[in-house]
Amino acid sequence: MTTDPAKKYRAVRPVQRRLNALLRALPFQTLLETTGRVSGLPRRTPVGGRRVGGSFWLVSEFGDRSQYVRNLRADPRVRVRLRGRWYPGTAHPLPDDDPVARLRALPRFNSAAVRAFGAGLLTIRVDLDE
Repeated sequence: MTTDPAKKYRAVRPVQRRLNALLRALPFQTLLETTGRVSGLPRRTPVGGRRVGGSFWLVSEFGDRSQYVRNLRADPRVRVRLRGRWYPGTAHPLPDDDPVARLRALPRFNSAAVRAFGAGLLTIRVDLDE
């Protein structure tokens, strides 16, 4: 896989879009729901991450290039579906957090894929409203 972030993004994006469409249909897939910054419609993205106390942590594969990151920057109110249940929360991009170190604390399979295919990683913390 290329090391140029723009080339990586262009190579992975078409595959990821098809895969995400399949994953969204799975009833217990973890999803992040943002509000489309232009359309105002709900946008659901399959993500890998882990709940720690009252927060859900994830690492965006392409950082600010990811559409869901652009959406949550425009409106940080999100919902996270964990084990089939929706939790409202507020998303916080953490550019000063070490995303590679953060991935070590998150689910292995997803973390390996994010490290292998991602470029411009960005840690995101969602503070859940219980």
